[in-house]
Amino acid sequence: MEQVTGFSQLDIIPDRRAMARYKLNMHNINEVVETAVGGKVATTMIDGQMRFGVQVRFPLRQRNDIGAIEAILLPTPAGARVPLGHVAQVKRVEGPAQISRENNMRRVVVEANIRGRDLGGFVAETQDRLSEVTRGLPAGYWIAYGGTFENQQRAMRRLSVVVPLSVLLIFFMLISALGSAKTAGLVLANLPFALVGGILSMLLLGITLNVPSTVGFIALFGVAVQNGTVLVTFINQLRESGTPLREAVMEACRLRFRALIMTAATTVLGLLPMVYAVGPGAEVQRPLAVVVIGGLLSATMLTLFVLPSLYHWLPPRLTAGEATHGERSAS
Repeated sequence: MEQVTGFSQLDIIPDRRAMARYKLNMHNINEVVETAVGGKVATTMIDGQMRFGVQVRFPLRQRNDIGAIEAILLPTPAGARVPLGHVAQVKRVEGPAQISRENNMRRVVVEANIRGRDLGGFVAETQDRLSEVTRGLPAGYWIAYGGTFENQQRAMRRLSVVVPLSVLLIFFMLISALGSAKTAGLVLANLPFALVGGILSMLLLGITLNVPSTVGFIALFGVAVQNGTVLVTFINQLRESGTPLREAVMEACRLRFRALIMTAATTVLGLLPMVYAVGPGAEVQRPLAVVVIGGLLSATMLTLFVLPSLYHWLPPRLTAGEATHGERSAS
């Protein structure tokens, strides 16, 4: 917790009745105390062309002595001098060391470093344990959670819009490239395959869902769609050349096996050092690499088995030109 108390200060509490007996007011006390403790310019010393203000105040030892301050004599309208201690109480108290503000309101910060667990789970447990305290706060008081958690929540809100938008954009690009919504849907079937591997890898290595891992899923979706596009496009090419559906699916898997494995292998080997990163930036690199590697492994295996089965079960219809070309090749 930030240091907000512990500052020693002197409080001078006036006695209004005693001041009235001596016909003194607050200005009389403030002026004398300001001069004795705080210091006040009494005159100006001239040295050639230079002028210096001469400040008058008690020496340090007297300024820290309550007895010396109480003995300060105050002039009264009757001409007598009254010690400050007769008309005011002087005491040493502990005051605020600092007063922090945010949005024109006072603020007290309690900071914590989180290790060995996820940030969202920690904040959720903190909110649960402080629920009774929060309900009992006086009017005008509340508890807010900021810092890294606030930044994470802001980023996750943005990603909740960016991720669906990215998938939708990929879908429309696939329709534009492949010319068929059904074919684009078959390619997008790779995304759940990749999602399974990414989630399992996070569970195995104890990585929580955060901003880097979410960005890793976006990158993973792009690579998974690329592999699906390669396989589906080649099956379509074989069908266009007159190859029957079943043989086209089997032949595409056989001929594109090496390309899909090499694509996944190069990506996995390139990201593997990031999994063991421990230096600065590892908190960003490691979740992203783990998600992409795990998702690629599952997506590649399922692409070679599940996606061809789906294509054989729900074959997309070739366009008229492609169908005519296939018929000519078959004849």
